[in-house]
Amino acid sequence: MEPKQNTGDDIPKQPKVLLTRSDLQSMGVNLSNSSLLRAEARGAFPRRLRLSPAKVCWDRAEVAEWLDRRKAERADWHYADAR
Repeated sequence: MEPKQNTGDDIPKQPKVLLTRSDLQSMGVNLSNSSLLRAEARGAFPRRLRLSPAKVCWDRAEVAEWLDRRKAERADWHYADAR
């Protein structure tokens, strides 16, 4: 009998943690719904998940990754009034 190869199927997957609009705001993402929709459409913010016709949410891991990329951009960002 051959040993079973690990395909990763036996490793439990982490459940997705979903964020509501108020969760985004508590993380400091205080963009209007229109701004979020425009950013999502151009791929500049993680796309929302539609749970029902009236309820949407975002994947916490995707939002955290987006925030990390914003933090990394700070090193190269130059403000107009900086000398």
